[in-house]
Amino acid sequence: MNKLNDLFFRVTEFALVMMLSAMVIMVFGNVVLRYLFNDGLISSEELSRFLFIWITFLGAVVTFRENGHLGLDSIVRKLSLNGKKIAFTISNIAMLGCCTLMFYGTLKQHQINATTLSSVVAIPMSWVYGVGYVTSIAMGLMIVGKLIRLAKGDFNEVELIQVQDSEEVALLHIKGDTK
Repeated sequence: MNKLNDLFFRVTEFALVMMLSAMVIMVFGNVVLRYLFNDGLISSEELSRFLFIWITFLGAVVTFRENGHLGLDSIVRKLSLNGKKIAFTISNIAMLGCCTLMFYGTLKQHQINATTLSSVVAIPMSWVYGVGYVTSIAMGLMIVGKLIRLAKGDFNEVELIQVQDSEEVALLHIKGDTK
Protein backbone atom coordinates (compact mmCIF):
# COMPACT_ATOMS: atom_id res chain seq x y z
CA MET A 1 0.00 0.00 0.00
CA ASN A 2 2.86 2.39 0.79
CA LYS A 3 4.38 1.74 -2.65
CA LEU A 4 1.08 2.61 -4.31
CA ASN A 5 0.80 5.73 -2.16
CA ASP A 6 4.36 6.78 -3.00
CA LEU A 7 3.75 6.13 -6.70
CA PHE A 8 0.61 8.31 -6.62
CA PHE A 9 2.56 11.19 -5.10
CA ARG A 10 5.51 10.80 -7.49
CA VAL A 11 3.09 10.90 -10.43
CA THR A 12 1.30 13.88 -8.89
CA GLU A 13 4.57 15.77 -8.35
CA PHE A 14 5.66 14.97 -11.91
CA ALA A 15 2.29 16.21 -13.22
CA LEU A 16 2.72 19.41 -11.20
CA VAL A 17 6.14 19.98 -12.74
CA MET A 18 4.77 19.37 -16.25
CA MET A 19 1.79 21.68 -15.68
CA LEU A 20 3.95 24.45 -14.26
CA SER A 21 6.40 24.09 -17.15
CA ALA A 22 3.59 24.25 -19.70
CA MET A 23 2.13 27.27 -17.94
CA VAL A 24 5.48 29.10 -17.96
CA ILE A 25 6.05 28.30 -21.63
CA MET A 26 2.56 29.47 -22.62
CA VAL A 27 2.71 32.69 -20.62
CA PHE A 28 6.27 33.51 -21.72
CA GLY A 29 5.39 32.69 -25.33
CA ASN A 30 2.38 34.97 -25.13
CA VAL A 31 4.50 37.82 -23.72
CA VAL A 32 6.99 37.43 -26.57
CA LEU A 33 4.21 37.30 -29.17
CA ARG A 34 2.55 40.42 -27.76
CA TYR A 35 5.85 42.29 -27.58
CA LEU A 36 7.11 41.32 -31.06
CA PHE A 37 3.88 41.00 -33.05
CA ASN A 38 1.37 42.94 -30.93
CA ASP A 39 -0.75 39.80 -30.84
CA GLY A 40 -1.03 36.74 -28.58
CA LEU A 41 -2.71 33.39 -28.32
CA ILE A 42 -5.96 33.60 -26.41
CA SER A 43 -5.99 29.84 -25.90
CA SER A 44 -2.73 30.00 -23.96
CA GLU A 45 -4.27 32.47 -21.52
CA GLU A 46 -7.25 30.23 -20.88
CA LEU A 47 -5.20 27.05 -20.61
CA SER A 48 -2.80 28.78 -18.22
CA ARG A 49 -5.72 29.68 -15.96
CA PHE A 50 -6.97 26.09 -16.03
CA LEU A 51 -3.52 24.73 -15.27
CA PHE A 52 -3.21 27.18 -12.39
CA ILE A 53 -6.40 25.74 -10.87
CA TRP A 54 -5.05 22.19 -11.14
CA ILE A 55 -1.64 23.21 -9.78
CA THR A 56 -3.26 24.87 -6.78
CA PHE A 57 -5.44 21.91 -5.88
CA LEU A 58 -2.86 19.18 -6.55
CA GLY A 59 -0.22 21.21 -4.74
CA ALA A 60 -2.54 21.35 -1.74
CA VAL A 61 -2.74 17.54 -1.77
CA VAL A 62 1.05 17.15 -1.85
CA THR A 63 1.48 19.79 0.84
CA PHE A 64 -1.15 18.08 2.99
CA ARG A 65 0.82 14.84 2.87
CA GLU A 66 3.92 16.67 4.09
CA ASN A 67 2.01 18.55 6.85
CA GLY A 68 3.14 21.75 5.18
CA HIS A 69 -0.07 23.75 5.54
CA LEU A 70 -0.22 26.60 8.00
CA GLY A 71 -1.36 25.68 11.44
CA LEU A 72 -1.75 27.10 14.89
CA ASP A 73 0.15 24.73 17.12
CA SER A 74 0.96 26.88 20.15
CA ILE A 75 -2.07 25.61 22.08
CA VAL A 76 -1.77 22.00 20.91
CA ARG A 77 1.88 21.82 22.00
CA LYS A 78 0.83 22.69 25.58
CA LEU A 79 -1.80 19.94 25.79
CA SER A 80 -1.26 16.58 27.43
CA LEU A 81 -0.91 13.49 25.26
CA ASN A 82 -4.64 12.74 25.56
CA GLY A 83 -5.46 16.37 24.80
CA LYS A 84 -3.31 16.21 21.67
CA LYS A 85 -5.09 13.03 20.59
CA ILE A 86 -8.50 14.67 21.10
CA ALA A 87 -7.43 17.82 19.20
CA PHE A 88 -5.97 15.64 16.44
CA THR A 89 -9.21 13.65 16.16
CA ILE A 90 -11.44 16.73 16.15
CA SER A 91 -9.34 18.56 13.55
CA ASN A 92 -9.15 15.52 11.28
CA ILE A 93 -12.88 14.86 11.50
CA ALA A 94 -13.50 18.53 10.63
CA MET A 95 -11.14 18.26 7.65
CA LEU A 96 -12.86 15.05 6.57
CA GLY A 97 -16.14 16.95 6.69
CA CYS A 98 -14.63 19.65 4.46
CA CYS A 99 -13.44 16.99 1.99
CA THR A 100 -16.95 15.52 1.96
CA LEU A 101 -18.42 18.95 1.25
CA MET A 102 -15.90 19.56 -1.54
CA PHE A 103 -16.70 16.22 -3.15
CA TYR A 104 -20.45 16.80 -2.78
CA GLY A 105 -20.19 20.31 -4.22
CA THR A 106 -18.12 19.10 -7.16
CA LEU A 107 -20.64 16.31 -7.76
CA LYS A 108 -23.60 18.72 -7.63
CA GLN A 109 -21.89 21.05 -10.12
CA HIS A 110 -20.70 18.24 -12.40
CA GLN A 111 -23.70 18.18 -14.73
CA ILE A 112 -23.62 21.95 -15.17
CA ASN A 113 -19.87 21.94 -15.77
CA ALA A 114 -20.09 18.99 -18.17
CA THR A 115 -22.51 20.88 -20.42
CA THR A 116 -20.70 24.22 -20.18
CA LEU A 117 -17.80 24.66 -22.59
CA SER A 118 -14.88 26.98 -21.97
CA SER A 119 -15.07 30.09 -24.10
CA VAL A 120 -11.88 29.69 -26.14
CA VAL A 121 -10.71 26.07 -26.31
CA ALA A 122 -14.25 24.67 -25.93
CA ILE A 123 -13.52 21.92 -23.44
CA PRO A 124 -16.15 20.91 -20.88
CA MET A 125 -15.62 22.81 -17.64
CA SER A 126 -15.98 19.53 -15.76
CA TRP A 127 -12.38 18.82 -16.85
CA VAL A 128 -11.29 22.02 -15.17
CA TYR A 129 -13.27 21.75 -11.95
CA GLY A 130 -13.09 17.95 -11.76
CA VAL A 131 -9.90 18.44 -9.78
CA GLY A 132 -12.26 18.81 -6.80
CA TYR A 133 -12.87 15.05 -7.01
CA VAL A 134 -9.17 14.26 -7.01
CA THR A 135 -8.40 16.64 -4.16
CA SER A 136 -11.28 15.63 -1.90
CA ILE A 137 -10.74 11.90 -2.39
CA ALA A 138 -6.95 12.05 -1.97
CA MET A 139 -7.10 14.23 1.15
CA GLY A 140 -10.05 12.26 2.53
CA LEU A 141 -8.16 8.98 2.18
CA MET A 142 -5.10 10.47 3.89
CA ILE A 143 -7.26 11.72 6.76
CA VAL A 144 -8.97 8.35 7.18
CA GLY A 145 -5.53 6.72 7.17
CA LYS A 146 -4.36 9.10 9.90
CA LEU A 147 -7.42 8.37 12.03
CA ILE A 148 -6.92 4.62 11.61
CA ARG A 149 -3.27 4.96 12.61
CA LEU A 150 -4.32 6.96 15.68
CA ALA A 151 -6.87 4.29 16.64
CA LYS A 152 -4.16 1.62 16.33
CA GLY A 153 -1.78 3.72 18.42
CA ASP A 154 0.80 4.14 15.62
CA PHE A 155 1.31 7.87 16.26
CA ASN A 156 3.99 9.40 18.41
CA GLU A 157 3.37 12.65 20.25
CA VAL A 158 5.24 14.84 17.75
CA GLU A 159 3.10 13.60 14.83
CA LEU A 160 -0.08 14.61 16.64
CA ILE A 161 0.76 18.29 16.17
CA GLN A 162 0.40 18.05 12.35
CA VAL A 163 2.47 21.15 11.64
CA GLN A 164 5.89 21.15 10.10
CA ASP A 165 7.99 23.85 11.72
CA SER A 166 10.28 26.08 9.77
CA GLU A 167 13.93 25.12 10.10
CA GLU A 168 14.70 27.93 12.55
CA VAL A 169 11.83 27.03 14.89
CA ALA A 170 12.70 23.34 14.72
CA LEU A 171 16.32 24.08 15.67
CA LEU A 172 15.18 26.20 18.62
CA HIS A 173 12.98 23.37 19.88
CA ILE A 174 15.87 20.92 19.59
CA LYS A 175 18.22 23.22 21.50
CA GLY A 176 15.53 23.94 24.11
CA ASP A 177 15.63 27.69 23.46
CA THR A 178 12.01 28.68 22.76
CA LYS A 179 12.20 32.47 23.24
